[in-house]
Amino acid sequence: MGALKNIFAAAGLLAAAGAGETIYFYNRTMKRGNAKTERTTKMSGTDWEQYFPLMEERKGFVLAQPHRDVYIRSFDGLKLHAVYFPGMKQEENPGQSEGSFRQGDAGRKKAVICFHGYTGEGLSNYIAMTDYFLKQGYAVLLPDARAHGESEGEYIGFGCLDRKDALGWINWLIKECGEEVSVLLHGTSMGGATVLMASGLELPPNVKGIVSDCGFTSPKEVFTHVLNHMYHLPAFPAIQGADFLNRKLAGYGMDECNAKYEVRKAKVPILFIHGSADTFVPCSMCHEIYDNCASPKRKLIVEGAAHAESYYKDMEAYEKALSEFADEVIWVK
Repeated sequence: MGALKNIFAAAGLLAAAGAGETIYFYNRTMKRGNAKTERTTKMSGTDWEQYFPLMEERKGFVLAQPHRDVYIRSFDGLKLHAVYFPGMKQEENPGQSEGSFRQGDAGRKKAVICFHGYTGEGLSNYIAMTDYFLKQGYAVLLPDARAHGESEGEYIGFGCLDRKDALGWINWLIKECGEEVSVLLHGTSMGGATVLMASGLELPPNVKGIVSDCGFTSPKEVFTHVLNHMYHLPAFPAIQGADFLNRKLAGYGMDECNAKYEVRKAKVPILFIHGSADTFVPCSMCHEIYDNCASPKRKLIVEGAAHAESYYKDMEAYEKALSEFADEVIWVK
């Protein structure tokens, strides 16, 4: 009888420890304010300091361009924030590439919506690339994801909820720019997962192409990878417990929406970009999603690039891939 009592006591302690681990993991990763940028940056393994001078230089140009704060309501009532740049006229930027403005297309407008990564913000994360897009003749919309920046929300959407928010921003942009606007979606990390998950939705015909930079398959799979390979911890019971909590609190499961399955329904062309040295979101996820993609697709693997570093590691190859992709999808009649 004493032995049985000890077994039940041990089981109770294990269950309590598992519950504690689950709550600790959930609170650190899924809730606003507890998910820290510094911790994410450290985990990603990318040395950002070397790129700060470039970012500061481009920041000066970008913030000197006309821009304003804009807001929409999400499907579940949150106030979402973005920064909008209406874009530069051709005469303001004589250095534009040929592909950014073509004879006979003067009445057409092109725009890009850029979705940032986990614990980031739209303007700060995309300051360098906004320079590129503005000089290529795009209007640029930089949303803060729910539970990030100036957007409302307590629970992070990890693409599963953000893809629905993306639809709201797409519709806002079409209304702002006119029905003839051609829209490109660009996302990095969690933003990359967002645009890939959105590819399975019924998108307006204005959306001509999607670019995913280091996007993951699902929150469940990326956090399982992090626990197993970075912390050398088992995913059970933290992931299963977090999934249960998230369904109750945030309204979605951590593998409810998976990019590798959503792209099987994709109709919009997709450009996949990933760094070969990414240890946070492994490059294998890019290959897996690419292999499942049903729409026209391209892939750029940047050798030696860590997480979200591809644009900075090989800017020439990255911008070339973007320009060629845009020429192929935006200017198609």
